[in-house]
Amino acid sequence: MSWISVTIYTFKAERVYQATARLDIEAETPMNLSAESLYRNESTPADETFLLTQTQVLRSDNLAWETIQQLKLADDPSFTKGPQKQRKESIDSADVRGRLVKLFDSYLGVNLHRNTHIVEVSFESTDRDLAARVVNALINNYIEYNFHTKYDATRQASGWMEQQLDELKAKVEKSQEALVNYERANSIVNVNDKQSVAEQRLSELSSDLTRAQSDRAEKESLHQLVKSNEAQIALLAQDHLLETLEQKVADVKTEYIDARTTYGPNFPKVVRLQQQIDEVQLLIQQERHRVVERIQRDYEAAVEREKLLEATVAQQKFEVGKLNQLLIQHNILKRDSDTNQQLYDNLLQRLKDATVTAGLRATNIHVVDKAVPPATPVRPKKALNVALGLLAGIILGTAFAFLEEQLEQKTVKTMEDVQRLVGLPSLGLIPLWAPNHNGRQYGLRRKKNSELPASNGQTGLAALEHPASSVAESYRALRTSIMFSTSPKPPQVVLVTSGHPKEGKTATAVNLASLMAQTGSRVLLVDCDLRIPGASKLMGISNSKGLSGILTGAYSVDEALQEVKGQPGLWALPSGPPPPNPAELLSSPEMQSVMQNLRQRFDHLVIDSPPLLLVTDAAVLSPVVDGVMLVVSSGSTPPAVLIRAQQILHSTGARILGVLVNKADLRRGGGYGYGYNYYNGYYYSDYNSYSLRPPE
Repeated sequence: MSWISVTIYTFKAERVYQATARLDIEAETPMNLSAESLYRNESTPADETFLLTQTQVLRSDNLAWETIQQLKLADDPSFTKGPQKQRKESIDSADVRGRLVKLFDSYLGVNLHRNTHIVEVSFESTDRDLAARVVNALINNYIEYNFHTKYDATRQASGWMEQQLDELKAKVEKSQEALVNYERANSIVNVNDKQSVAEQRLSELSSDLTRAQSDRAEKESLHQLVKSNEAQIALLAQDHLLETLEQKVADVKTEYIDARTTYGPNFPKVVRLQQQIDEVQLLIQQERHRVVERIQRDYEAAVEREKLLEATVAQQKFEVGKLNQLLIQHNILKRDSDTNQQLYDNLLQRLKDATVTAGLRATNIHVVDKAVPPATPVRPKKALNVALGLLAGIILGTAFAFLEEQLEQKTVKTMEDVQRLVGLPSLGLIPLWAPNHNGRQYGLRRKKNSELPASNGQTGLAALEHPASSVAESYRALRTSIMFSTSPKPPQVVLVTSGHPKEGKTATAVNLASLMAQTGSRVLLVDCDLRIPGASKLMGISNSKGLSGILTGAYSVDEALQEVKGQPGLWALPSGPPPPNPAELLSSPEMQSVMQNLRQRFDHLVIDSPPLLLVTDAAVLSPVVDGVMLVVSSGSTPPAVLIRAQQILHSTGARILGVLVNKADLRRGGGYGYGYNYYNGYYYSDYNSYSLRPPE
């Protein structure tokens, strides 16, 4: 059906055409470029943010409205989708403008190609020529907008630069005047030459001082050696005359010793040699004294020269420092003057460039492809839509079928599921209490005035009120299964419970007790759900006195027992007012005593208990009964609930008679395969409001 609808829509839909144009958008040209640079196309690469911004400008409301007015789209039926009605409001009103711009934007497409500068502009319309005209008009308006934006920005920048230029000119004049006044006041003519001469002289004086200090140290050392070792003066002072005299006296002494040894001390030659020795030694003493005085004078002269150079260097350092102090302020004034002059020159040049740029019509937007009327529509795509509709129908149908199957597999539905999950005997299957497609209950056909319980899935008192129904027959089968579950002797006390609420355990207990009483036995239905009693309400008996009062000693068993009217042999023991401690009462010795008393007075006891997984009441009662019957709801009880309920009963040592599958939808295969037809075609005996003929 969905595929047919898609096909019909595809072939009846109006043809929509799309015209497309392509733009190459480069980065904005910097305003500080010269006119020559504009022709060289010196611009920075456009980043993605800039390009995305331009795509939003193309989609702006102002450009859309300008295009709408330019092409008079408000009066074009192919744009407004229908003939224009007589408007009372102006076309320029805010509401009309907003609607038209929004409609224009819904047909417009602006896409940026990844990793490129190419922007694709498209427009959809049922008129192919109109689509092309709109795209080309929008692009022209965008280019004009871009040019005017640049022009206005350039003119605004020029005005600001003119104002700044006047301020800089005043600063340049002021800084140059301050520099000239400072040079005049401190007699600074050529700063660089003067500074170089002073520093060079200081360097030379420092070198002379270093040499003088070395010379003084050398002469001081010689002076000290000479004073301490006069015998070595000739060698230390390197005096050739003194060395000659000392050599001569040594030779004369040698000759003197030889002559004296030969001739004696009074020999004339010996006396003459002695006189000669004395004369030479006198000359040596005189020469030594002269050499010492010369070395002393040289040392003192070196010391004086060193002191003079130290004073001169100190004075020159002071002069250089004084000059540097003058130059610090001079350099500050010079740098301030040069900076102001440079700023003035740069700003003046930019003002000239901006003046030239304002008159140039340069743009960074280039039309690669203009829009032309398209030959084929873009929508609807007949073959694709039909194929997709068929594929979607197949996929959705398969998905729904698979989902339904998965949901059904997550619950217990049949007796086979019970055997597979827990391996317990299947005591029976109770059909869902609901009308079939012909307005009948399962296995029964209602007369005109017959009234059955509301079809909400609850079996209620089906065994009593509708004995010919499939539900009643199912309960009879359950009674038989219970009677033969503990061969050779039937169980006397049967506990009916379930894993979760709303699985039908109370209705099962009531119907089972009623059918057991129909066999002629004395049967007692005990409502042990002391928290939320349901059996009393279902049977229409009073719950003012019951099991809770017996266990607390408020009254005796006889006072609480009630015989069910119209059901010979059937008695009921209500739960009584809810106590604060149900589990403690059910596990008390009084409960065991009550059970022994009831066993002696009745043939069978059917006990309705709370759900196993919510409270411990059923687990407490399970060891004191002859058997436990688990009730599960077909299609709603999860497998984990059944498994956990079995584990709880096994842990208490209870005897599990089996599992009853309740509320089975036989029309969907919720039970045995033959059950639905069997109940509909075989059992049709007349009970009160039911006809004798089988259902049609």
